[in-house]
Amino acid sequence: MRKPLISGNWKMNTKLEEAEDLVRAMLTQLDSIDNVEKVLCPPFISLAAINELIKSTSIKLGAQNMHFEDKGAYTGEISPLMLIGLCDFVILGHSERRQYFAETDELVNKKVRKALESGLKPILCVGESLEDNEAGMTEQKITTQVNAGLAGISPTTKLVIAYEPIWAIGTGKAATGKQANATISLIRSILANMWNQEIAKAARILYGGSVIGNNIAEFIAEPDIDGALVGGASLKADDFVSIVRQTAKLKSTR
Repeated sequence: MRKPLISGNWKMNTKLEEAEDLVRAMLTQLDSIDNVEKVLCPPFISLAAINELIKSTSIKLGAQNMHFEDKGAYTGEISPLMLIGLCDFVILGHSERRQYFAETDELVNKKVRKALESGLKPILCVGESLEDNEAGMTEQKITTQVNAGLAGISPTTKLVIAYEPIWAIGTGKAATGKQANATISLIRSILANMWNQEIAKAARILYGGSVIGNNIAEFIAEPDIDGALVGGASLKADDFVSIVRQTAKLKSTR
């Protein structure tokens, strides 16, 4: 039984005080929800403060990115050593990093390797563009990204994968539950071929892309979808709590 996971990616939003207020607004309710792993991914500047707020709760923290070196002359970067003790998870390969900061599959692979070596749990993001989707190249694109992102990595259940179709991120146009499940099922088959069937069955794979309280049930009802990487809705306390609560209820009845 895979434990569902809901992660909130706050992206480049919230000043420190706003981040603290947002956590306080949902802390008690989130902590009371069982059977779902809850992960908040605020900007780097808020990690330490939020880490203090969530101590002794069931809520986990994640970073939005990291470098693949422990230290060095990399101005403005954050190393895994700086994250250890502050968070458990780290988002890697998000489409915005690939698109706006020219991150390649090879670079993402270096980061995934380093995260695992450092004891952090990577949330590896993969997803196709609208052009790829309309050209019928989703399978090819996803296969390439998963294979390249996990190249040379030993089988592990500490990895989380998030399928985020680029055409659905921040657009309000989510994939349907069946569309997302089909691609996530493909990812499982890739893991089975790359590693083994047991790891593929145990791996947690999330959907991301315009997930809100009004559509989370459509995704969670699908058998291969283990949760969501939530963007804009994670900046609204009531919405994020609703998404987590619905996930707990739906998964417990399956």
